[in-house]
Amino acid sequence: MFGERLKWDLDGRDWPHRGASRFVRAGRLRWHVQLLGPARRRESAPVLLLLHGTGASSHSFRDLAPLLARHFLCVVPDLPGHGFTDLPPLRGLSLPAMARGLHALLRELSLAPSLVAGHSAGAAILAHMCLRNQIAPAAAIALNGALLPYPGASSPWFAPTVKLAVWNPVVPRIFAARADEPTVRRLIAGTGSTLDPRGLELYGRLARNSVHVAGALGMMAGWDLLSLRRVLPKLEVPLVQLVGSADRAIRPYQARQILGQVPDAELILFAGLGHLAHEEDPLATAEAILTVARKRGLVAQPNVNLS
Repeated sequence: MFGERLKWDLDGRDWPHRGASRFVRAGRLRWHVQLLGPARRRESAPVLLLLHGTGASSHSFRDLAPLLARHFLCVVPDLPGHGFTDLPPLRGLSLPAMARGLHALLRELSLAPSLVAGHSAGAAILAHMCLRNQIAPAAAIALNGALLPYPGASSPWFAPTVKLAVWNPVVPRIFAARADEPTVRRLIAGTGSTLDPRGLELYGRLARNSVHVAGALGMMAGWDLLSLRRVLPKLEVPLVQLVGSADRAIRPYQARQILGQVPDAELILFAGLGHLAHEEDPLATAEAILTVARKRGLVAQPNVNLS
């Protein structure tokens, strides 16, 4: 309907951490997931679940995951419809459906996360899973988290307009056809972030695939952050927000609003970084995540130099 999906042997030939990839069937989908962890004590290491945001994939953690994999078994999946994971029907791209799918994937892998971190919309999925008792981590980390409705999302015209775009197979193909290098560079710059050439190339590879674009558009169409906002104050898992001060996609003031809504929430600002702060400065992000882990007794080493 939307064209050909990404091909692992072709599009994934030089995918970051390709050797850590596996394909797993769970929740009626074939998932692409990467497992990275300490070579000698992988089975005993605490589990860290890393979730990317809308339009991204596991590649978003290509530099961050290896730093954290010294201490954790890092589980890094492609969300439904993204990267190399199957595209479900539109209803399968909603927030509750993605949460159920990830819950099924974790069960299939026989893994229970001790700590979770999600970028942008990935943070919303993790919050939903915590609220539904699908996971019980020591803390949830939002990397420039999309936890509140973005401007225009509450409009009665917003979701129907996006859904019409998703249902029309021509639209994702048009998006993909126009995703040349200058366009991708402008899109990334519009988030307030600056990426290296490799990062831009990987995002471009995804954006030029109409199935991946359909997954991203479908995720936007099925997203209900209004419902999440109503129940977010009931979140019992400590919430740590790592936010780039120059984020143009999700303004930092939204993270400050959450401080007044979620009882056990804190905010750490990364000066000068944008929406993709964890890709711009993976070292600072890893150090912040490890600080959270140490406070909760998940990581024993008190003084670790990651550089």
